[in-house]
Amino acid sequence: MAPDADVKFIKGIGPARAELIGRELGIRTVSDLLRHYPSGYADRSRIYRIADLSGSDLPAVQLKGRFVSASLAGEGAKTRLVAAFSDGTGVIEVVWFRQIKQMRQALSPDTTYVIFGKPTEYNRHWQIAHPEIDTESAAADKTGLRGIYPLTDKLRNRGVTSRTIATWISNVLAARPCLEEVIPDNVLAGYGLMAINDAIRAIHRPENMAELERARFRLKFEELFFLEINILIYSRTRSRSLLGHRFGRVGRFFNDFYTQCLPFELTGAQKRVIREIRADMNTGRQMNRLLQGDVGSGKTLVALLTMLIALDNGSQACLMAPTEILATQHFQSISELVAPIGVNVKLLTGSTPRREREEIHRQLADGSLHILIGTHAVIEDSVRFSRLGFVVIDEQHRFGVAQRARLWSKAAVAPHVLVMTATPIPRTLAMTVYGDLDVSVIDELPPGRKPVQTVLRYDAQRQRVYDGIHAQLLQGRQVYIVYPLIDENEKSDMRSLEEGYEFIAHLFKDFKVACVHGRMKPADKDRQMTRFVSGEARILVATTVIEVGVNVPNASVMVIENAERFGLSQLHQLRGRVGRGADQSYCILMSRESISANTRKRLEIMTSTTDGFIVAEADLKLRGPGDLEGTMQSGLPIELKMASLVSDGQIVEAARRAASALLDADPDLERHPAIRARREALYPAACDWSRIS
Repeated sequence: MAPDADVKFIKGIGPARAELIGRELGIRTVSDLLRHYPSGYADRSRIYRIADLSGSDLPAVQLKGRFVSASLAGEGAKTRLVAAFSDGTGVIEVVWFRQIKQMRQALSPDTTYVIFGKPTEYNRHWQIAHPEIDTESAAADKTGLRGIYPLTDKLRNRGVTSRTIATWISNVLAARPCLEEVIPDNVLAGYGLMAINDAIRAIHRPENMAELERARFRLKFEELFFLEINILIYSRTRSRSLLGHRFGRVGRFFNDFYTQCLPFELTGAQKRVIREIRADMNTGRQMNRLLQGDVGSGKTLVALLTMLIALDNGSQACLMAPTEILATQHFQSISELVAPIGVNVKLLTGSTPRREREEIHRQLADGSLHILIGTHAVIEDSVRFSRLGFVVIDEQHRFGVAQRARLWSKAAVAPHVLVMTATPIPRTLAMTVYGDLDVSVIDELPPGRKPVQTVLRYDAQRQRVYDGIHAQLLQGRQVYIVYPLIDENEKSDMRSLEEGYEFIAHLFKDFKVACVHGRMKPADKDRQMTRFVSGEARILVATTVIEVGVNVPNASVMVIENAERFGLSQLHQLRGRVGRGADQSYCILMSRESISANTRKRLEIMTSTTDGFIVAEADLKLRGPGDLEGTMQSGLPIELKMASLVSDGQIVEAARRAASALLDADPDLERHPAIRARREALYPAACDWSRIS
């Protein structure tokens, strides 16, 4: 049977079902059906005894026996067929809510059946709903591992089950279809990969677990191989074609700042990253680099030093941040640092007054403005640079790709681009999601910083927490208290900022309390933040608007209410608001006592490490990679069916090595037409987002 044949010609499908599965699952050809992989497997090699069933979470089991009774229960739409099934060691209830008439007619009390399904406890009795049923002789052909296939509710309602799909696939496999092998022989041999047709058979009908694992490896490798081929082609094309400024000079701005204004000695990691960026800026090609660094690691200082190199080479620089708070924070710290050496820095946000905005536009156009810092306002059409040569994008995942790309049009020659993130991304994920960026990592904290002590506390320990906060306030420190909601919600048991603010202001009435949340007008928000940053307010009650960018070295306590409702990476970002001075700081995760074991384990990860990369690995394993980019990078426009960027790191690296070696030998895939055709089918021509990080 030809791989591109219409599925309607497969035994058991036909035109109507072909239209249905095409609409619901995207299965239109024989190849599509064969690549509809099982989402799990049932072990049909063992017959269980009803008497031995125990435990709260049994897997699907296989039982052999007879139906001793069957009767209807309920009325109207709630009618169901209830049967008693016995294997001689006990009796289990079997229930059908659909196809009741057919099942009642089909069951025979004189026939031995093998039923397969997941037992659940109902009214202290075991029950299986809608099991698979075979006669004893038919079940003999269904031993071993059997695939369980993804379905939709509409398919189930139309009578298409996992077993139905398995039957269709068995019918195709019996006709010995022949999928084209697209992986080159040297790669198959070098990585010990199964041939494609062997892998397809084994993924659906594995002889044993070892064969199943080999099939999984082959199919995961293939998915990731083409993903990496696509990313590398974009990356290499950009590298070859995009000329950039050559910044070979280190002059007055950089040297004067380094000798006169540097606030502290750079760490070894910061020096290494600056060397990497300098090398990039002197190649004559556009730099496109991702700078990863944990909260407080000194990324902004690295960005400033490299922007000063751009200034020394006659260019302007721009730093774009996702929020007004963060942009303002960058402006205040950078303008203060460079004031002694005569660098002109301006801030442009949505709330910048018109007259000030017009002056910024004038200075940008005549080149007298050296560094522009701002929010989305910097990408407005009215903002025109004289010679933009260096762009820094902070927390870039908060911008849509199209928004970032608008910076591109503001320069005749592609500006060097430095992307910063304080959200640590595991290496294998970074090389794929940010596959067309070079990656630098700042993996040291500045000297004198003490790791933040993180503890998990429950509502019953709340008074102890308040006593600790009071002690810190008496020592002159400041405190953040973060809430998940702004106001009360009848459907939620989470604490809200509004009630929290009133309570905290009353409890700590000897200290001034500021309040910040996302619904406030920018001017009001800035006023409250200024009160806290200046030290006038000693407590800041806030939502997650303070997740990034707020730098108050005197703040030593971060309390996060309903911490169980936040992701690990977000908790880590919030924790990064403290520990920015020389004093010991604390992060207190407040939670309800009645949380699941998994939630407790997740929060305990936070208490066990301050390493952002460990936190990120755990968060990704628990929640998946998600859409890290808003609009995905060039390499990820499709969903991976088999592979996981989180758990298959070693296969990602192997696939990348293989893809890189192949493209080294055949950059345009002229000698590999099958690979070129598959890549074009998987990744149709689209906007090349790799041109802007």
